[in-house]
Amino acid sequence: MEKTSVIIPRIDAPEHRQLWQQLLSQCIRSSDELLALLEVDPGELEILSTGGNFPLRVPRGFAGRMTRRNSRDPLLLQVLPTATESELSPGYHCDPLGELQAMPAPGLLHKYRGRALLTVTGACAIHCRYCFRRHFPYSDANPANGNLQESLSYLRQQEDIHEIILSGGDPLTLSDARLQSLTGQLAGIPHLQTLRIHTRLPVVLPERVDQGLLQWIRRQQLQVVIVVHSNHPNEIDPSVTKALQRLRSTGATLLNQSVLLHGINDDAETLSRLSKRLFAAGALPYYLHLLDKVQGAAHFAVDEGTARDIHAAIRAALPGYLVPRLVRDIPGQPGKTPL
Repeated sequence: MEKTSVIIPRIDAPEHRQLWQQLLSQCIRSSDELLALLEVDPGELEILSTGGNFPLRVPRGFAGRMTRRNSRDPLLLQVLPTATESELSPGYHCDPLGELQAMPAPGLLHKYRGRALLTVTGACAIHCRYCFRRHFPYSDANPANGNLQESLSYLRQQEDIHEIILSGGDPLTLSDARLQSLTGQLAGIPHLQTLRIHTRLPVVLPERVDQGLLQWIRRQQLQVVIVVHSNHPNEIDPSVTKALQRLRSTGATLLNQSVLLHGINDDAETLSRLSKRLFAAGALPYYLHLLDKVQGAAHFAVDEGTARDIHAAIRAALPGYLVPRLVRDIPGQPGKTPL
């Protein structure tokens, strides 16, 4: 991953920033600062002080949902760089899903029939330590760096592509104006029907869901699907609930995907509570992913047998519409592999 200063979108002078942009610029970037705010003794954890090429980044509002004086807080463990990340793990890779081999134009991924994905930015509001794109070469594989026309040309030629997915990084770190410029050009491709947005911002920085964003969604000519990302019920406080409800009010389909993470959400009770909170906020559980085998994240892995047992317990506890599909992403397969 490139240095933060390279991939974070340019934000205009402070007096012109929206609230969410101000909060984005004020994220916590130091393990020492985060642990001091939480009153956690650094000696309780084996911390990777710099985070390497994937430094710590946490919105202050998200940190405010963490439990004070708890070194095992499930939100903290998702974002705190630890020494285990520097250990090389057999079978784990920098490109675990083979994305670089499925890129016909810089930043355009075409892995599955009928849909394609644009990594429109390398920027995120939060750096999740299990991120499967933590080593992704955003500076080279980014359609925004003068390569968008190449991506648009490819999409025009592939008439079987009906859905375009905006991903990153996080596409909602882009300004409303940049999003409108991008989607305006995509809407001119006649065979595109659906715009899918993969984002963690409504969960970690709910202030992003402001009137400007809602108006942009309502203006879309394509059918809009928004896939948010929440792993633990403690992530969903009243501000997040309100943000998700506002997104739902636009008429967009609202889904959630989670990653099954050791020591964070690897039990049926936690995931059942998450599904209920998501549904109350207007989002349906969609996918529960087994960890993608990205180098630096092996300590989050849950074995497949345990995952199946957890999923069976969720099915027994919840109605079917609240049960996310348990899947693994296997390179070369025509879609997610159900387990």
